[in-house]
Amino acid sequence: MPEKIKLHTLLGNYSNAAALRDGKVKSDLIDFDIADVKVSNTAFKPLVRELKFDLGELAIVTYLQAKAYGKPYVLIPATVVGRGQHHTIAYNPERGALKPSDLAGKRVGVRAYTQTTGAWVRGFLADDYGVATEDIRWVTFEDPHLAEYKDPEFVSRAPDGKTVAQMLLDGEIDAAIVGDKIPDPRLRPLVPDADTVAQQWAQRHGGVPINHMMVVRDSIAKSRPDLVREIFRVLRESRNAAAPAADNGLSDPWRFGIEANRQSLEIIIDYSLRQKLIPRRFSVDELFDDTARALGS
Repeated sequence: MPEKIKLHTLLGNYSNAAALRDGKVKSDLIDFDIADVKVSNTAFKPLVRELKFDLGELAIVTYLQAKAYGKPYVLIPATVVGRGQHHTIAYNPERGALKPSDLAGKRVGVRAYTQTTGAWVRGFLADDYGVATEDIRWVTFEDPHLAEYKDPEFVSRAPDGKTVAQMLLDGEIDAAIVGDKIPDPRLRPLVPDADTVAQQWAQRHGGVPINHMMVVRDSIAKSRPDLVREIFRVLRESRNAAAPAADNGLSDPWRFGIEANRQSLEIIIDYSLRQKLIPRRFSVDELFDDTARALGS
């Protein structure tokens, strides 16, 4: 049997990755050298700036920007993080009533303008609530993952030492994209009945939004397409071990294959272009190489 290839890997400690991480799903071809990283998004910057990983999860907007700037990674059609996003934007009701359609001219915080969750929410605000991205004053707290990217003119940086939650409580911003968990009990989701709205959105738009997909170094994809097929296999087996009843339906956050993810990818590409995150519109198929395009078909 040939010697295994070691791949330095970024993959979070998720239920759908547990069987791979703990060795229940095995490979005869690959030794997955999984980095000891507590929160994966903290390693996205070294992935795209230092090319630190052979294989890794990456936020989809960060990947689109990496593609635009010629970073040597190829997308694998394997979603490892996906979720409804409507619950991720919050406001402070003690400062008065606020609706999504009220945000034009308001100040809204977001960790970074390029954050994938932020891109999804801005798309909802524009398409479903009539508030264009450029009509909101966006306040950020971190740099983009890609050093080459510069924020648009309607984006500004919060003062040093400020936090999203405290700025909301103090009334320095009107709303904020805070992520999966609201950071203070005094804050409330801006979208009423957000989970139901998210389910309805998924039904209309081909599934829950993609957050993170897997990428592999393009030199590996070119020289060893068998490894790309093996990566896809073990990721899918690990995912199935966590959710054996899932059927790749629209509520499935871990959809595999290009067609299962095509509509979500088309939407986030469109959102990214409209929000000045990428310089041109990619087609879904050009995000993948020949080997990846055959996966899950």
